[in-house]
Amino acid sequence: MIEEKPDWYPMWRELGIHIEKHDELLAALPNAFKTIYIDSQINRPKNMAFWDFIVGDIHGLRVSELKKAKEEGKKVIGTFCLYIPDEIIVALDAIGVGLCGGTNFSNFASEGLLPTNICALIKSALGFGIGNVCPYFAITDLLIGETTCDGKKKAWEILNDYKPVYIMETPQCKTRPQARAHFIEELKALIIKLEEVTGKKLTADKLKNAMEKISKKRKQLKRVYNARKADPVPISGKDGLLVSQVTFYDDPDRQIEMIGKLADELEQRVKNGVGVTNKDTKRILLSGTPMAIPNWKIHHLVETKGAVIVAEETCTGTRYFQSEFEEKMGETIDDLVECLADRYLGINCACFTPNIGRKEDIIRLAKEYKADGIILYTLNFCQPYDIEAVGLEKELKKAGFPVFSINTDYSSDDEGPLNTRIEAFLEMLK
Repeated sequence: MIEEKPDWYPMWRELGIHIEKHDELLAALPNAFKTIYIDSQINRPKNMAFWDFIVGDIHGLRVSELKKAKEEGKKVIGTFCLYIPDEIIVALDAIGVGLCGGTNFSNFASEGLLPTNICALIKSALGFGIGNVCPYFAITDLLIGETTCDGKKKAWEILNDYKPVYIMETPQCKTRPQARAHFIEELKALIIKLEEVTGKKLTADKLKNAMEKISKKRKQLKRVYNARKADPVPISGKDGLLVSQVTFYDDPDRQIEMIGKLADELEQRVKNGVGVTNKDTKRILLSGTPMAIPNWKIHHLVETKGAVIVAEETCTGTRYFQSEFEEKMGETIDDLVECLADRYLGINCACFTPNIGRKEDIIRLAKEYKADGIILYTLNFCQPYDIEAVGLEKELKKAGFPVFSINTDYSSDDEGPLNTRIEAFLEMLK
């Protein structure tokens, strides 16, 4: 996809990017994408060409847009979690960018700063930032961390030595009334911080408009996922995942347009009975930790063995659009912030206790997507998901679903054993 040094190299140098290290990534990513996505698939939806371009040009168009926006006075805010409301960032005329890492390429930069037995996502995200490999990280004015896991809490302390970091506290026991009240106050404190950073003043109209815009983006993505319920499936799990991954850093208006076009195509495919697999192909629901670009490992292993992943119960999946606003959002900032709090607390993540809602979500989604089996996916050393997987496996088997648990990281070292185990699981489904 990318063969020559692009004309945006000078922009990287201006941002202080580690060109030599980034060259290695830039060379590897398109080749991996071509092998994993394009060469291994047939009959892909035509509108996936947009996402092919985005990956091939991953640090070109969007970074150029962000740099231009900064020159015009806008602020760029980096986030690492689904619980940081994009709506507040957009309402203050700033730009939000998701910064989670999905490859072990950047681990060199975090060596000596993090223990070896910590999750790959934290290692990757910090490495991309402090190693000056990621232009998105370099271009941000503020990073917003959150308290969704102990590893992240300590990682923000390290990250603060390199970039300004603001921590938003997320509740641990979200069903308690005081947790909701506390989260509302945290959102109000976040607004004050972002007003300070952007130099803008939040108004109810701006917040309401931003909430409607981000809601529209989520609804378009939900249309794509709804199309995946069909048999045959009109889009592969790999492509469905990619669409969701890109929503975290691309322009919201462009995403509304392009995801909408893809959803239109998929809905027509469903009507015409067109799929990327044969009818009655074994259908897998994947549940667990988020999968940031370019973490396509499990999807590739599963879908090159004759099965298809029909949905992801992850932050880079159904949780992104899981909870919506009430129809009447209110008219004041206080009303709208309460609405935001309820919407985000309606998302079920392993960071909460108790977390009965996630089990209910998995069972509901398995039925809606007609899953033949469920894969519980956990990054190594991610304790919340690893512990939940033990109990979930028992509960899901009681509910009648075949379940397979996977613990892995971003390397390819375990692909041999994983291939064997996945093949055995899929064979059992037959």
